[in-house]
Amino acid sequence: MKVVDYIKESKKPLFSFEIIPPLKGKGIEDIYAGIDPLIEFEPKFVNVTYHREEYKYKDMGDGLLKKISIRKRPGTVGICAAIMNKYKVDAVPHLICGGFNVEETENALIDLKFLGIDNILALRGDPIKTEQIFQPNKGGHQYAIELINQIVEMNKGKYLDDDHKNSPTDFCIGCAGYPEKHFEAMNLDSDMENLKAKVDAGAEYITTQLFYDNDKYFEFVEKCRAIGITVPIIPGLKPITSLTHKTFLPKFFHIDFPMELSKELDKCKSNADVNELGVEWGIQQAKDLIKRGAPVLHFYTMGKGGAVKRIAKEIF
Repeated sequence: MKVVDYIKESKKPLFSFEIIPPLKGKGIEDIYAGIDPLIEFEPKFVNVTYHREEYKYKDMGDGLLKKISIRKRPGTVGICAAIMNKYKVDAVPHLICGGFNVEETENALIDLKFLGIDNILALRGDPIKTEQIFQPNKGGHQYAIELINQIVEMNKGKYLDDDHKNSPTDFCIGCAGYPEKHFEAMNLDSDMENLKAKVDAGAEYITTQLFYDNDKYFEFVEKCRAIGITVPIIPGLKPITSLTHKTFLPKFFHIDFPMELSKELDKCKSNADVNELGVEWGIQQAKDLIKRGAPVLHFYTMGKGGAVKRIAKEIF
C-alpha cells in the first residue's frame, strides 16, 4: 500500500521509523533486533536506508595501490524483502543517486517492482568521505529530481530501452525536505524552490530532516503551502541518546538545538542523563506535533529502538 494512502485513510497520526542496514559481516538478526521492540506500535511502513560503498587505498610497497572496500552494507533490496516477509509491513527503500548509473538504477527499480514494493524515498545521497562535494557515478544522476524523473517515466511504462515492451511500475515517490535548509543550498528560498520542483516532478510526500524545534517544522509546512506544495509532510524525529550527540548531531545534520534543550544538555554528566533527557524531550515534541496536526511521526532509530520505544509507549 502507498504511504499517501495510509495517511489518507488513517483517522489518527501514524507511527513509522527508519533503520540502517548492518555493517559488513553482520546478519539479518541485527536488523530484527532493532525492529522487534517497535512492532507493537503497528508501524505502517519501515524505511530502509542505502549507503554507498567506501574505499581506502593500501600501499602494496611496489609503487602500486590496492583499492579495498572498508564500508559495505548488505543490500537494501534484500533487507526490504526480509522485513516484508517477517513483519507483513511495507518497506520503503531509499534509492540514491550516488553509486549508480541510470541502467543500474533501472535494474534496482525492476527488482523492487518484482518484490511488490510500492514506495520509494528518492534521494541524492551524501558525498562519501573521500569527496569534497557529491560526485555522481559516470552516467548517473546528479540531483534527486533526475532520479524522480526516471521513476516517473517508469511509472508511465517508459524504460531506457525504448524497443523493449515493459509494464508500468506504480511507485509512490517520497523526497526529502529540510526545515532548517539543506546545508548546500544558498538560502532557504532557493531550497524551497528545489523542493517544489521535486514535488512538481512527481514526489507525492516529503519526509523531513530531523529537528528539535517544532516551530521550525510548522514554519516549514507553512512555507511549503504558501508556494503551492500540498503533499503530506512527514516530520523526522531522533531521540538524543549520548553525550557525543551534543556536537555530532548539529555538525553532521546541520541543525540547531533550541536554547532550552541546549541548557538541559549542558547539565547532563553521562550518557544515561542524556538518554533520559532525550526521551523526555521526544515525548513532549511528539505530543505537540500530534496536537498541531502532524500526519505521521517518523523516527530515525539508527538500528537502536530503545529510546523510540519509550517515547512511542507514551504516544501510541
